[in-house]
Amino acid sequence: MQKTSEAAPVDFEPTLDFALEQDKQDPLRLFRNRFYFPKVQEKEAIYFCGNSLGLQPKSVEEALLRELEQWRMHGVEGHFEGEMPWMHYHKFLLPQTAQVVGAKEEEVVVMNTLTTNLHLMMVSFYRPAPGRFKIIMEAGAFPSDQYAIESQVRWHGFTPEEAIVEVAPRPGEMLLRQEDIEAIIGQHGRQTALVLFGGVNYFTGQFFDLKAIAEAAHRAGAYVGFDLAHAAGNMLLKLHDWQVDFAVWCSYKYLNSGPGGPGGVFVHEQHGKNPALPRFGGWWGHDENERFQMRKGFKPMPGAAGWQLSNAQVLACAAHKASLDIFAEATMQALRGKSERLTGFLAYLIERSAKEFTILTPEDKDQRGCQLSIYVSSDGKGLFDYLHRNNVICDWREDNLSATGGGVIRVAPVPLYNTFAEVWQFAQLLEAYSG
Repeated sequence: MQKTSEAAPVDFEPTLDFALEQDKQDPLRLFRNRFYFPKVQEKEAIYFCGNSLGLQPKSVEEALLRELEQWRMHGVEGHFEGEMPWMHYHKFLLPQTAQVVGAKEEEVVVMNTLTTNLHLMMVSFYRPAPGRFKIIMEAGAFPSDQYAIESQVRWHGFTPEEAIVEVAPRPGEMLLRQEDIEAIIGQHGRQTALVLFGGVNYFTGQFFDLKAIAEAAHRAGAYVGFDLAHAAGNMLLKLHDWQVDFAVWCSYKYLNSGPGGPGGVFVHEQHGKNPALPRFGGWWGHDENERFQMRKGFKPMPGAAGWQLSNAQVLACAAHKASLDIFAEATMQALRGKSERLTGFLAYLIERSAKEFTILTPEDKDQRGCQLSIYVSSDGKGLFDYLHRNNVICDWREDNLSATGGGVIRVAPVPLYNTFAEVWQFAQLLEAYSG
């Protein structure tokens, strides 16, 4: 593999003074103080793993204690008492969630977990028929997506070999080309029921052109859905404007809701207004005006709320809301602006290195978020362990095809709580490694 050759902004400088000045000028710098940082060997870590688990907001403890007090003071009446009664708790997360993914409030809901929601969405949007039964997806998608899709096609009586079409990079390449994605959709269009992609590929960090994929899917007469686990809270999304049919995401990565935090769902308003659309019904998805009448006959709530099964997991949602409130204050536009510059500075420093590192993630800032995937051809685990000994928490993915210990170190400088100085320190450690 060859190094990429991204043209860095002309004002980047490879010095600590430059990094410190960037941090001084950063209008988001004070948000860092709202998070707890883990320690490695009694020193505060350089935490570049927000793409796997975000840091804990300091406001989470107060949010949880408030709901525990609500439970202690009111018992079951907590569903109807207090400032945020549990009966309506999911609604208190709607404005912030809609802003994060570019949606109308009625198009989103926080519920369940990612893969559960993915299955629920495929119940509604994967409706195969003998002549239109295929699902088009990215090759190398995260395993949970692969397993969900495999089981869905088998449930409908098809085999993965006949029903699943994977779009893979060209030989010798690591990234998908947009023209290849659209060509595959066009090739299989008449037989395609659903196009289902990740928003950002977990391994390479490539952000796909979701608007163009949605348009290609609709031209083919198929539904389109996205797994935004690595995109929500990371990229600027416009799900409503892009005419996406549905999307799902988790909240424990960039959205900092804590391990196993609740998932999110987007359903475009055109489908949310269609009560006849098949789905698995549940009590909390039933018309709230009639919910306690306990009658037979499922009547879905309008919007994404009509896909709910159960009442909100209040403690998990309280932790999630604490982080969403920070996002609402910071705004996705401002966070994305800093992210482009912060990740660009990291790429600039790595490209200047005399060491043999290859950035797999696209050079184009519009095709990447916080994450850079750095391929190390040999002794990659040794480098990863060295970084950890030097207080860096990041992520290691082994290259099973390499006989020399190669692999990928995934690094995610998150704009809410990471700094330019940390990026500079990380680059210095890469340069100093002599394993």
